[in-house]
Amino acid sequence: MQLLDFAPRALLLDAMGTLVRLTPPGPRLRRELAARFGLSVSADEAERAVSAEIAYYRRHMHGAADAAGVSALHLAAAEALRSGLPEDRRLPEVSSAELAEALLASLHFTLYPDALPALTRARRSGLRLVAVSNWDSSLPEVLDRVGVAARLDGVITSAAAGAAKPDPAIFRAALAQAGVSAADAIHVGDSLKEDVAGARAAGIRPVWLDRLGTGADAGVLTIASLRELTRLA
Repeated sequence: MQLLDFAPRALLLDAMGTLVRLTPPGPRLRRELAARFGLSVSADEAERAVSAEIAYYRRHMHGAADAAGVSALHLAAAEALRSGLPEDRRLPEVSSAELAEALLASLHFTLYPDALPALTRARRSGLRLVAVSNWDSSLPEVLDRVGVAARLDGVITSAAAGAAKPDPAIFRAALAQAGVSAADAIHVGDSLKEDVAGARAAGIRPVWLDRLGTGADAGVLTIASLRELTRLA
């Protein structure tokens, strides 16, 4: 692995796939639907419903810039989930709010084991740390629940920034939060399209986090774990 040829002052990090991961929600959704509404669905049926919800969420998350927007997004995503259930078991008697509660109870984010140690070491080194992610404005709450919000100097979401990666505007917002120029920052993320291309467009040095160890020659500084960040400088 090559090393950086400069000493960064700020570390920007993606969230999903870099700091946090989503526990497969299908099994949790099956339990929630059974416990709350007495509805039994198969594993495949739950997966189809979850896929419908995720697809809707990804298309609309950037518009949820405040608490009201997040609440509205949850209600609409719950209806997308309902549409993904078998036609004869779409719970017409259940309100959007009730279904949204079941949906949210099915979503469980966990921290990657290498995330907290890496953030702790980076802070001790004096780096400014900002999470920058395509997410609705509830991301700070998610990061707080998994225990890393206190390690960060800021959180920039696509919803709050009004721009989604790879748009360089969201990276510029992160730089402003960190108080550094593009030349003084690196950005770490797991997506070549969103993180690497977006950082480059903003003039920031990208680092690709290849957790799957694909070994692909992406023409970019690559790490397999956040633990490797200590070896970059």
